[in-house]
Amino acid sequence: MNEAQTTSLEEVFNRRIDAEEKIEPKDWMPEKYRKTHIRQISQHAHSEIVGMLPEGNWISRAPTLRRKVALLAKVQDEAGHGLYLYSAAETLGISRDELLDQLHDGTAKYSSIFNYPTLTWADIGAIGWLVDGAAIMNQVALINTSYGPYSRAMVRICKEESFHQRQGYEILMTLMKGTDEQRAMAQDALDRWWWPSLMMFGPRDDESPNTAQSMRWKLKRKSNDELRQAFVDQTVPQAELIGLRIPDPALCWNEERGHYDFGEIDWDEFRQVVQGNGPCNRERLEARRAAHRNGTWVREAALAHAAKQADRDSLRKAI
Repeated sequence: MNEAQTTSLEEVFNRRIDAEEKIEPKDWMPEKYRKTHIRQISQHAHSEIVGMLPEGNWISRAPTLRRKVALLAKVQDEAGHGLYLYSAAETLGISRDELLDQLHDGTAKYSSIFNYPTLTWADIGAIGWLVDGAAIMNQVALINTSYGPYSRAMVRICKEESFHQRQGYEILMTLMKGTDEQRAMAQDALDRWWWPSLMMFGPRDDESPNTAQSMRWKLKRKSNDELRQAFVDQTVPQAELIGLRIPDPALCWNEERGHYDFGEIDWDEFRQVVQGNGPCNRERLEARRAAHRNGTWVREAALAHAAKQADRDSLRKAI
């Protein structure tokens, strides 16, 4: 394909983006568009399956059978989200094995929030309310993203994440109606998870190398800072309603702006966690590698069964 043809195709592509048309797997797309989507969708998928780890170890320790069942269902949902997203990424011409190899060798990223430990039961509530709440803020906009398979996957994911957020908030609300010790546990969880949750939206807009292009392609609909502000505005009243205090002395309502002002994120901590030096980075990756190694026999058995079934089908057709 010569340069003139490529330019013509790109002009058509840009007009389709401007017209809010969905780009489908067999449609022509710029190589950078394809690679950008592989990076973002795979990072999202990795975040879902790594995100199972901090909650999974609380399933057996949840305080009641109801809580165990609900948490088990949530972790199962996250596994399903990973499956939808890996499948969407595969439509862009990359294999599942390649995607997982990139996660396991550390060349692919996942959300920095999952590199923090879950120390108490209240942390499970904080993850549901804050982490899933921040995720929804990002993901609702992705329902309208320009790439069709990603957009369609997000419809179900957002519905299930909304349930997860309510589940987490209800855990903290219940604790805040309990004993002094339970209320202190809930406040401690908020104190530890608040700032990492704000970091989930990524770097400041003026330091984000991908935001402008992602918004041009309608992969993102709002910038990092816009989403972070919307999350603060939504979450502060929810905290006040159940008696929790946001751990930010600079937090105050700005009447002129119509938004909350809030303090500065510790960007050094953010960069350290993203670079692999967070409290649980190594633990999380090793757990994923071990799970992949231990599941080798399952994958091999599934492939052998599929091959045997294909041979049987071929024999029936021959007869």
